[in-house]
Amino acid sequence: MTLVVADASPLHYFVLLGQQDLLRVLFDSVIIPPKVAEELDQPSTPAAVRRWMQDPPTWLQIDGRPLGRRFPNLDPGEADAIALALELCADVLLIDEYDGRREASRLGLRPLGVIGVFEEASLRNLVDLEPALHQLVTTTNFRISSTVIEGVLARERERRSRHPGPTP
Repeated sequence: MTLVVADASPLHYFVLLGQQDLLRVLFDSVIIPPKVAEELDQPSTPAAVRRWMQDPPTWLQIDGRPLGRRFPNLDPGEADAIALALELCADVLLIDEYDGRREASRLGLRPLGVIGVFEEASLRNLVDLEPALHQLVTTTNFRISSTVIEGVLARERERRSRHPGPTP
């Protein structure tokens, strides 16, 4: 089983897209620190995300253990997610924010964001990548350059040309 810790952003976007079950299918369970749970339940958070967090699925676990490591240059949820991932020796850290991803990589963690999760889901024929990315950038405030999207889709086309198979 893959041990996964998450920051708020990936959970936020998967809930908004109605794709949160991809995380359960790909990872069995996801662990978050209390600070991330708080961020997902703020008044400024979209109502769908708040409702989801108020009645979280069984595959989402909140781990309230004390965290000794601090990262003052990151927002509190990202900092706690990284600290928890280190504490648990997580296999994957779901995180989107650039500085958090960079710090996680520096510390030997494997950061994976929304785009990476969609790529993994596409590899397993769970989603059609191009429409999923289109929905992400057109229906949410997710920010990513068109160059990155084009690169992801080029990799996907190359992969499918080498290994044609069923599409989701």
